[in-house]
Amino acid sequence: MRALVWDGELRLKDVPLPEPAEGEALVKVLSAGICNTDLEIMRGYMGFNGILGHEFVGMVQQAKNPYLAGKRVVGEINCVCHACEYCLKEMPHHCLNRTVLGIQRRNGAFAEYLTLPEENLHLAPSNIRDDVAVFAEPTAAAFRIPEQVVLDAEDRIVVLGDGKLGQLVAQVLWLYTKNLICVGKHRWKLALLQDLGIKTAHVDDPLERGADVVVDATGSHEGFARALELVRPEGTIVLKTTVAHPTALEFSPPVINEVAIIGSRCGPFRPALDALAMGTVEVRPMISEAYDLTDGLDALRRAAAPGTMKILLHM
Repeated sequence: MRALVWDGELRLKDVPLPEPAEGEALVKVLSAGICNTDLEIMRGYMGFNGILGHEFVGMVQQAKNPYLAGKRVVGEINCVCHACEYCLKEMPHHCLNRTVLGIQRRNGAFAEYLTLPEENLHLAPSNIRDDVAVFAEPTAAAFRIPEQVVLDAEDRIVVLGDGKLGQLVAQVLWLYTKNLICVGKHRWKLALLQDLGIKTAHVDDPLERGADVVVDATGSHEGFARALELVRPEGTIVLKTTVAHPTALEFSPPVINEVAIIGSRCGPFRPALDALAMGTVEVRPMISEAYDLTDGLDALRRAAAPGTMKILLHM
């Protein structure tokens, strides 16, 4: 099969078809989305070598569960052992032995086929298109925040970052409180949220401080410093940013102001799929372009260029 392989250099290669292990399904990938994490991996994040990609929709070609055979699915990316101390504490996303699709010791979705444990797969609702279903994984990541933080309709929330994840976070948290503002550098990106009725601000605009919750989805180390400026004492900062390079942090302000700092990663697929199916999270305006896998090198270059949002790969 064809696949986009990263080994210090990105190449389109012919590689062997993956063999599903016990309990795994073979999935024919239909479409996949390029994420900032894929770009960070090519800058050294996680030290990963292999097939990139973790946002996908596909058709199950082989599975022991007859209910899955031939079904269109999306998939959770963490593959866990069920035996380590964190799995036994019902914290499987932190499994000590986990592999992560396209990120950590498991080949990913920028290929014609992939394998995942059958338990990781979720049926894609029939009323959403492939290019919408691709957003299930990052939308689930946005829904992780209300799992971690108790949100009230009166809470004032600031989302820092107008990129793909920042947009999804803003849309998801807007379901919990309308007292929300998304702050970004790109007026054309902010306009996508404004069209949905979500309040936005440019980074150069004056902002009221004292937010109850600030989410850093900037993709840059400067985001955390800005979050500390905007959050109230005993407020909460949620970190959604992953970057390859080391970052210096100023620890005095969060100690003095007793700020809760929460890392946030993968989240629940069920509410994500429901929101995509009902249209309460609208992702179609975020799609900039789509490429065939054959043009995958151009697609990754385009995803890293200014002026784009989500770039898709069609297999």
